[in-house]
Amino acid sequence: MTKQKRKICVVITARPSYSRIKTALQAIKNHPDLELQIVAAASLLLDRYGNAINHITQDGFDVNARVYMVLEGENLITSAKTTGLGMVELATVFDNLKPDVVVTIADRYETIATAIAAAYMHIPLAHVQGGEVTGSIDEKVRHAVTKLADYHFVTTAKAAERVTRMGEDPDWVFVTGCPSIDLAAEVVADPGPQINPFEKFGGVGSFVDLSNGYIVVMQHPVTNEYQSARQHITETLYAVRDLGLPTLWFWPNVDAGSDGTSKGIRHFRETEQPTNIHFFKDIPPLDFLRLVNHSRCIVGNSSVAVRECSFLGIPAVNIGNRQLGRERGPNVLDVGYDRLEISNAIQKAIESPRPSGVNLYGNGHAGEKIADLLAVIPARVEKRLTY
Repeated sequence: MTKQKRKICVVITARPSYSRIKTALQAIKNHPDLELQIVAAASLLLDRYGNAINHITQDGFDVNARVYMVLEGENLITSAKTTGLGMVELATVFDNLKPDVVVTIADRYETIATAIAAAYMHIPLAHVQGGEVTGSIDEKVRHAVTKLADYHFVTTAKAAERVTRMGEDPDWVFVTGCPSIDLAAEVVADPGPQINPFEKFGGVGSFVDLSNGYIVVMQHPVTNEYQSARQHITETLYAVRDLGLPTLWFWPNVDAGSDGTSKGIRHFRETEQPTNIHFFKDIPPLDFLRLVNHSRCIVGNSSVAVRECSFLGIPAVNIGNRQLGRERGPNVLDVGYDRLEISNAIQKAIESPRPSGVNLYGNGHAGEKIADLLAVIPARVEKRLTY
């Protein structure tokens, strides 16, 4: 009698979530005892955030369900309502797909919708990237999902310790590393030629000369500072413009404050017409990491600066509080929102020796570890607080 494959349903809600789970998807797909189900949801499906679902299908994955759940506004009210709508829609999807395990990723607000729907439907829930510390609402969401989850695939030993200190049974906490580091390891093994991003991905703005080096910028709003999002992004824009360095700038995530960030970028682009900045909505994860790997520095507040760039050894100027408390390597320089402070930090980063890469968030085999664990861990939906 043929052994029935365990159905693993992975819910992906945003472009960074895909890079955080891509290698695990491939490992699950290739595993003889597992059947991969993919649910694409939220901003992953939206054109203004780059239609990142296309990366999933272009990489050869089948999408089993699509969940449209993002309400316009990018503020606290729409974030709460989007979460509620997502929970309603995902419950229907889970009822149709009947997965054996649901996988939810990291700490975005859509993640808790996935976790609540799975928990109330008595579907075992695996959480990737629990136990980490950052700023904003993500902190609450991440730890709430930890309490709803049955299996914890954490990225570092410190994260594992925090999860167990929250009362989770250490037998169900696994240090796998982060699947995004698997992609960074691919880039280290094969840096590839310098990509022409203008020819390959379009974008808008000046066609800057990349031959003598460039910087990458990715800055998202901070949800508990969302009313200052436009002011924050404007300071960074002036700092980068005034330095005059060739710059590849990437669009923010959908969060409370994204509207302010986006308006700030558009207004600056139209009124200041910077000649050293080109703007992109989105590009595939591996291409993005290759661009970052060839850059002189990454600027903003994306976790990629702390995670993948710590492995790659790329200098990172981290602005503000979004990554507050996250474990970091020697590549990260923390600054506030002032344009002069930002420009001075960028200058320091590009003039200093390139830092060595560190294996803080894994060694490049997280996806395989996650798939192998999902194939053998016993099903469980009940848990007790441990002390």
